[in-house]
Amino acid sequence: MSSEAAPLHLAIIPDGNRRWAKAKGLRPWKGHEEAMKRIQEISDWCQEDKRIDILTLWLFSTENWKRDPVEIAELMKLLQKELQAQRKKFMKEGVRLRHAGRKDRLPPALATLITEIEAETAGNERFTLQLAIDYGGKDELVRAINRSLTSRPPDLKTFSEETLSNFLDQPDLQDIDLVIRTSGENRTSNFFLWQSAYAEWIFSAKNFPDFKTEDLAAAVTEYEERQRRFGT
Repeated sequence: MSSEAAPLHLAIIPDGNRRWAKAKGLRPWKGHEEAMKRIQEISDWCQEDKRIDILTLWLFSTENWKRDPVEIAELMKLLQKELQAQRKKFMKEGVRLRHAGRKDRLPPALATLITEIEAETAGNERFTLQLAIDYGGKDELVRAINRSLTSRPPDLKTFSEETLSNFLDQPDLQDIDLVIRTSGENRTSNFFLWQSAYAEWIFSAKNFPDFKTEDLAAAVTEYEERQRRFGT
């Protein structure tokens, strides 16, 4: 892949946080706390790497509501704490925050905080950080279709790919180029079904708290060595 290629949209499924904690005899949310440290390191690394323009992180899926309510509550508090801590840094470093997923089921304080930071950083252009929280690929498509039914022009008789994509959560973001999933899970798990249709996938055996920036650098290098054909 040419070094002159357009900056890529990198997405990470940071899996294995609970397994990491269990192996160390810790509560599940301790794994999430350690994961937040890795997320900050990885985000900082991506912002400095000119090959990457957008970083998407899947922090909570629509299926994760099935987990222990105590763990969910701790994770939501952790997300709110970390976002508040990074709020000024986003503005200082020109980071635009975007959210994918539902806000209506999140704790109100967290949902409000996300909305406020999205508005504050809307004009930032240096880097885009998209957080998928209460996100599922099928759920997004259903919501997009429902929005289209109430918002499409009355003279629109048929849909095209472009028409439907306009109703996705963040329609202006480019499609995902590379997805990295940690913890040895080799499946897509309902992750951005539309936007990752032609993405390259790399699966790491490491649990996410053990996934370092050098692992990320190796994955991006591997991606650059691949030939993306898009059906040709």
